[in-house]
Amino acid sequence: MNLPTEILRWRIVAAAGVLLLAGCSTGLQFRSEDSKGSTEPPPPTEMITEQLIAAEKQTNARQGDQDLSRLVVSHPPPYAIGRGDVLSIVVWDHPELAGGGMTAATAAADANGTNASAAANVPQPGFVVDHQGRIQFPFAGLLPVEGLTEEAARALLTQKLARYIANPNITLRVQSYRSKRVYIDGEVKQPGLQAINDIPMTLVEALNRAGGLLPTADQSRIALERGDERYRINLRDLVQRGINPGNIMLAPGDVVRVHSRDESKVFVSGEVVTPKALTMHNGRLTLNEALGETGGISPLSGDARQIYVVRKTPERTRVFQLDARLAGSLAMAESFELRPKDVVYVAASPLANWNRHLSLLFPGALTSAVGVTNRP
Repeated sequence: MNLPTEILRWRIVAAAGVLLLAGCSTGLQFRSEDSKGSTEPPPPTEMITEQLIAAEKQTNARQGDQDLSRLVVSHPPPYAIGRGDVLSIVVWDHPELAGGGMTAATAAADANGTNASAAANVPQPGFVVDHQGRIQFPFAGLLPVEGLTEEAARALLTQKLARYIANPNITLRVQSYRSKRVYIDGEVKQPGLQAINDIPMTLVEALNRAGGLLPTADQSRIALERGDERYRINLRDLVQRGINPGNIMLAPGDVVRVHSRDESKVFVSGEVVTPKALTMHNGRLTLNEALGETGGISPLSGDARQIYVVRKTPERTRVFQLDARLAGSLAMAESFELRPKDVVYVAASPLANWNRHLSLLFPGALTSAVGVTNRP
């Protein structure tokens, strides 16, 4: 018997025994240090059970239960005239009263930044509402119209002209809407300004005017900023709650941003067939779907007992663990909702850890030992 070969074989067996004991330990090993170098205790591991899933659903419901009552308007009011709007006013049988204002073509060109001569053929005159909310009209003088509807402004002007004209017949309408705007940004085809006109500016109307949502848009993450307040709108959740998105009324100065689906990713790594980053489906992705889209747990190296979900919250880091060998584990994985930026990690089996550690310590030694053992 070759003594050096026999010694090498026993060394490999001893090292393998030590590594096998080390590889039998389960669970992720977390270690964190603060700025002073002291080690903090690792976050506790929470087993995924039916009770935990029910508690998570209640937490998600509370977080998503934002009061949108101020945004929902079933019967929107008519358009109110504002500063900068251009009014078209016609007094029938009195064409001489039409020349006192700025032409509608000039006002439209000024609003759109186009050449005024291109629209100079528009015959109807226009009257611009000044910075104090007034227009100047012959015989009526300075007329405050800000905040009035077309009907109310027409009635006011009729009352003023009735002193000089018997039974005045007046047509008044908004020629150019320039006082109220909303801003649409993000994953829409045509982001930018949208003017509020006589058609109620609902959320759906604004998105349609912007060309609709892009395929990369996340319908569950639409942000609406109004002054110092910020609303999170989930179109899918609104429909499930019986709220018509067409009743969400926008106000002048609102900023609507449609987030991208790429901002809501889940990262799957470890012992799966194809580790990768997954895009959530309009804010929804379950643990079962995440494992399925990556090919499932690796049959050669994955440990079904050690499926982890690492979640960073503003308060702390949470670690969830699922034992896929238990009865009903697949149903729990389907009910466990992931959140953006979650990390799903499948740990390696003890045997896989043993093989890897042995290969690192003795590269090629196991193959040589097996070859020596099999020699006659």
